[in-house]
Amino acid sequence: MEPVRKISSSKAENSMIDVIKNVAKSNVRQYAMLVALVAIVILFQILTNGVLLLPMNVTNLVLQNSYVIILAIGMTLCILTGGNIDLSVGSVCAFIGAIAGIMIINMKMNIALAIVACLLIGLVIGIWQGFWIAYVRIPAFIVTLAGMLLFRGLTITMLKGLTLSPFPEKFQLISAGFIPDLFKGLGINLNVTALLLGLIISLLYLYLQVKGRAERQKYNLEDVPFGLFVIQLVVILAAVNVFTYWLAAYKGIPVILVLIGTLTAVYSFFTTRTISGRYIYAMGGNEKAAKLSGINTNKVLFLTYVNMAVLGAVAGIAFSSRLNAASPQTGVNFELDAIAACFIGGASAYGGVGTIVGAIIGALVMGVLNNGMSILGVGSDMQMTIKGFVLLMAVAFDVLSKNKSKS
Repeated sequence: MEPVRKISSSKAENSMIDVIKNVAKSNVRQYAMLVALVAIVILFQILTNGVLLLPMNVTNLVLQNSYVIILAIGMTLCILTGGNIDLSVGSVCAFIGAIAGIMIINMKMNIALAIVACLLIGLVIGIWQGFWIAYVRIPAFIVTLAGMLLFRGLTITMLKGLTLSPFPEKFQLISAGFIPDLFKGLGINLNVTALLLGLIISLLYLYLQVKGRAERQKYNLEDVPFGLFVIQLVVILAAVNVFTYWLAAYKGIPVILVLIGTLTAVYSFFTTRTISGRYIYAMGGNEKAAKLSGINTNKVLFLTYVNMAVLGAVAGIAFSSRLNAASPQTGVNFELDAIAACFIGGASAYGGVGTIVGAIIGALVMGVLNNGMSILGVGSDMQMTIKGFVLLMAVAFDVLSKNKSKS
C-alpha cells in the first residue's frame, strides 16, 4: 500500500502546481506588474539609501499621484470598450481648475457650491464628447484630440494666460488635508486612527475573501488551493497594515486617499459585480457580438466618456487644490500619464482586458519611478526616456502574450 500513497501524493502535488500555474497564467499581466512594482520599490529604496520609504515620502507619493490614479480609473473604462483613449483629460483638468479659480477666488463663491458646479460642467463636457463618439461614431481619438485643443484654448482665454492664486485654506484641504486623529490625547507618537482604519480594512477584506471562497466551494466552482489562498491573504493584509503604519508615522490618512479608496472600491465593484460593468468588457471583447446579444453599445460608449469627463473634473479640482492655483499649464501630459498607467497595469491595447486595481498598480509604478528618479537627481529628459521605455515594454508584453495564446 505504501507505493500507492506515494503516487497519489505526487499526483496531488502536481495538480496543485498545475492550478497555481493556471492562476498565474490567467492573471499574468497583473501579477507581472505587481512583481515589477515591488522590484522597483526595492531598487529605489536601496539606491536612495532608504529615503523612498520614509513615512513622509510615502505620504507624498500618494499626494503627488492622486490625480493620475483618478484619471487612470476613468481611462481604464475607456480602454476596456475597445482600446479607446481620451486625449482631452489633461485639458479638461486645466479648464475645470480655471473655472474653480474664477468662481472661488474672483467671485468669492461658496466652495461646496463651486465644486458642484465644476462637476456639473464636467458632466456637460462628457455629454458633448460622448455624443460625437457614441452616436455620430467619430473616432474617440479625433473627438478627444479636438477636445484637448478646445479646452486648452478656453482655459488660456479665461485666465488670460496668467496664473490665478491662492485658493482659500478650506479648498486646499482637499489635497493637503488629513483625517483628524480621534485618539490624539493618548500620548502615542503614531496616528492611532490610521492604524485602526488599516485594521478595519484588513478585517473587512478577510471577511469578504473567506465568504467568497465559501460561496465558490458551495457551488463547486474552480478556486485556488487553500495554501495559496492563505498566502495571498497574508501578503495583502501585511501590505495594507504596513502602508497604514507608514501613514500613521507621519500625519495619518490624507483626505485625498479617502476619495481614491472610495473610487477604487466603487469602480472595482461596478466592473466586476454589475451587469453594466460586464457590458463594458463584452463590448471591448467583441462589439458586434455584444450588439447581437442585445447590449446597447452606443449607450455603453456614451456613458463611459461621460464618466471619464466627470472624473477629469474631479482630478482637476484635486490638482488645483494641491497646486493652490489655477494655471494655463495645468494638465500638460496628464492624459499620457493616465494612459501609461492603464497599459502598464495590464489593460490590453485591444480592449476587453484590464482592471481598476491593475490601473492603480500602473499609476504607482509611474509614481515610484518619478519619485525615485527625482530623489536621485535624474533629469526630466532621462525620466521621460525611461517612462517611455517602460510603457513600450508593457504594451509589447501584452501583444506578445496575446499572440502566444493564439498560437
